[in-house]
Amino acid sequence: MTRPGFVLEVDERTPPLLVHEGEGFRLQKFPLGTQVIYPPDSLPAIRDVTGAIRHALLHPLDSEPLPDLLKPGMRLTIAFDDISLPLPPMQTPDIRGRIIEQVLELAARRGVDDVKLLVANSLHRRMTAAEIKRAVGERVFRSFWPGDLTNHDAEDPGGMASIGQTDRGEDVEINRRAAQSDLLVYVNINLVAMDGGHKSVPVGLGSYKSLRHHHTVHTMLNSRSFMDPSHSALHESCVRMGHVLADAGVRIFTIESTLNNETFPKPFGFMNKREWEWSLADQATYLGARRANDKAPPRIRREVFQRIASPYGVTGIHAGATDAVHERTLANVHRQQLVEVDGQADVLVVGLPYICPYNVNSIMNPILVQCLGLGYFFNLYRNKPVVRPGGAMILFHPVPWEFHQVHHPSYVDFFDEVLSETNDPAQIESKFEQQYAADPWYIHLYRNSYAYHGVHPFYMWYWGAHAMDYLGDVIFVGADRRAVRRMGFRTAANFADALEMAGETVGRSPRITYLHAPPLAMAEVR
Repeated sequence: MTRPGFVLEVDERTPPLLVHEGEGFRLQKFPLGTQVIYPPDSLPAIRDVTGAIRHALLHPLDSEPLPDLLKPGMRLTIAFDDISLPLPPMQTPDIRGRIIEQVLELAARRGVDDVKLLVANSLHRRMTAAEIKRAVGERVFRSFWPGDLTNHDAEDPGGMASIGQTDRGEDVEINRRAAQSDLLVYVNINLVAMDGGHKSVPVGLGSYKSLRHHHTVHTMLNSRSFMDPSHSALHESCVRMGHVLADAGVRIFTIESTLNNETFPKPFGFMNKREWEWSLADQATYLGARRANDKAPPRIRREVFQRIASPYGVTGIHAGATDAVHERTLANVHRQQLVEVDGQADVLVVGLPYICPYNVNSIMNPILVQCLGLGYFFNLYRNKPVVRPGGAMILFHPVPWEFHQVHHPSYVDFFDEVLSETNDPAQIESKFEQQYAADPWYIHLYRNSYAYHGVHPFYMWYWGAHAMDYLGDVIFVGADRRAVRRMGFRTAANFADALEMAGETVGRSPRITYLHAPPLAMAEVR
């Protein structure tokens, strides 16, 4: 039986604990009494993945078997999650490609000739040919690229279809090819509870016209948390949009998969373990990796980390109607990640890794660091946050003032122009968002280069709005002071200094909780 997650209380016998800090890591001593949240051990992987895929397609939930939905002469579109999932990228063969291959084989047997594949990249950057090939596999890529395997283009005037409005007046607009297909098959990887469900099609194949309704400051402030769909205004909006699609006759066959917590491959395998269980080989590997990493130039460090491919095991594959499928998916995610935590801390400590959904094969700029820490990590909870209202959050990350000029051009301007004037999410939204969203140059780069949409840095800033509103102090350890100051936060040279600074907000004897991730854990706070 897989060991559940647990909360360790630091005592005199507790060794220094592993902490991620961007393209690096350290062993850090924590004060006595610190609560440390460890994720559950990895769930066992499905042994026969091919058989599990076949079973899901032939025995779907609340739907006819996929072969019965496939007819000669029909128009079939297969959409799949983009490079933002999973993190890190999984070792090949990617589960998306394995699923797509079986869908295509069934379609061929049923005489379906009109088949298109779409990367559901929403307002993210386009995936390169090499990135797409890695996700779908050699066979699919060779058969469909480039004419019948493309990135979604949310700014293509002729490529989007307006479906209608929700009862709240939210516009629903998705990719025209997907909307006009007789069947839309969506292939998803659920890494965290925020992913999948009705968020897949309305967001992944949507446009700014649709996303502007739920990627807002108000939505983020009313998603407690967006990792808990049942208490997320973001997901409520996506569900309403999903119902509009269904009422309009858009037939969606959802295929979702879940992964275990085998996050790091052998060279970094010690990162998957609890520190007191490290073998002598693990300790030696840590020391060697740490020394090599410290000596390497930043460019080499980044290349090494970006080459990491995770040996994830697949823990579930379900297909059929979106709601029924996603219920099973969330149960699997929770089995792998949920940890019961008693009470809230005064100080939440996190170590931010080198990767987030928006810097794969790229650079994690300061805005993305903020999004990862105050957006994703802060929101890894159900019921209530790990830290109390008005508490402090301490984050380990160097926060370099560095941007990928091709991938994140509007981020550069957002950081220089917008944040130099205000850090307030609501003011930023009302004064600047529309200008960036409609900027012709940003739109050109999104459509023809590999740039995130002009509005994307705004969404990343809003992602942290709940934490900014809730916390009394945010302190980065070992970070670029100018970059952190520009975002309105504080820096400390080391952990001891950070705790001293946090004491000004929470008192001198705080209750401290360290969220030991990745591998990912989600706190169920009682």
